[in-house]
Amino acid sequence: MNYLSQVMIVGAGGFIGSALRFVVSGWVQRLAATSVMPYGTLVVNVLGCLALGFLGGLAEYRQVLEPGQRLFLMVGILGGFTTFSTFAFESISLMQDTEILKAMLNTAAQVVLGFGAAFAGFILARIL
Repeated sequence: MNYLSQVMIVGAGGFIGSALRFVVSGWVQRLAATSVMPYGTLVVNVLGCLALGFLGGLAEYRQVLEPGQRLFLMVGILGGFTTFSTFAFESISLMQDTEILKAMLNTAAQVVLGFGAAFAGFILARIL
């Protein structure tokens, strides 16, 4: 597969992932409407980490994903779905609003839950 094809595959996946992030994050945030915490971003990042860990595990242990599928799903869709930059910006916004404890909690939750979800997805792929 040539480089331009790879770029197009990643771009198509990124479009889908970004649209999914917008929908899921907005839905979750509306459910937690009274909260200052950015739960929408937390949920998409944890779900994305779980899915990326699972797909990575499938690719590693089951060899079920072709290179083009990996690019589309893992780099494109999940790369567009998860968002470190939004998480960082929301944490900074919390700090500027003097919500230091919430900013620290958001940062810790993103890291701990994200890594935990990625690990759980990887293990799940191994045992299935």
